[in-house]
Amino acid sequence: MLATWVGLLFDGLAYGSLLFLMSVGLSVSLGLLNVVNLAHGVFALLGGYLFIGLLQGVGLPFIPALVLVFVAIAALGWLSEYLFFSRIYSLPPLEQVLLTLGICFMAMAGASYFWGPSQRFVALPAWLSGQWQWGALQLGWFRLALIGLVVALGAVMWLGLERTLFGARIRAAVDNYEVAQGLGIAVGPVFRWCFALGAGLGGLGGALGGVVLGLEPSFVLKYLVFFFMVVVLGGTGTIRGPLLAAWLLGVLDVLGKYFFPQFAAFVLYALVLGLMLCFPQGLLAKRFD
Repeated sequence: MLATWVGLLFDGLAYGSLLFLMSVGLSVSLGLLNVVNLAHGVFALLGGYLFIGLLQGVGLPFIPALVLVFVAIAALGWLSEYLFFSRIYSLPPLEQVLLTLGICFMAMAGASYFWGPSQRFVALPAWLSGQWQWGALQLGWFRLALIGLVVALGAVMWLGLERTLFGARIRAAVDNYEVAQGLGIAVGPVFRWCFALGAGLGGLGGALGGVVLGLEPSFVLKYLVFFFMVVVLGGTGTIRGPLLAAWLLGVLDVLGKYFFPQFAAFVLYALVLGLMLCFPQGLLAKRFD
């Protein structure tokens, strides 16, 4: 019984780690850039398909392909912020929603045209496909590596925001945009690099999510609700909040599907609604200050 509970908790943390990777960029967009970006999942979708192409089409090893996906999607995020998103910051939220939702439908149509409507999965290399076993407890190496990666990335991001000059510039720009500009801080490039980082992490999450969740054109909208639940429940403009919220959602979702398979979605949304009522500003709501 104990092994079952530990296994469920472990699977929930692994699933939550994927949600964090794919949604933390949205937290940055809402908390730092103040833009409602429903198209954030497009970066995850493109990262997943690019990862499959690098593995199966080019024949790159698993780790180099992951690194290349992160760099490529981050570059795409930088370019899209410069050409498009920077022009919609001043628009009303409804117009931001409509524009970015249109990008979602365009991406879904493009993905269906180029890669087909069927679901595709990423095959794991042999060194990640095994399990660590201790008695009756079995933990997959991929899920262990995924949780470790997210913990390391979360720590690096938090330290980068709290202990570096770039992080100080971000906090200054958030506190007072005009004063930061007056002090000589290039606010536009700072925001652009933050957007690129969030896009790259989203692409990385999509690549790794192809192993567990599978990829299909509807992926953009299929997990959009989960992205926003992570951001709203964790609090915008913070790193630790979305990480805690993603892990909590992952565990609740796995437990709900195990104990109440027919009512799993209802149980999950009811619990999230209750948490939002108790924590309307998020579990760890905190701006970059």
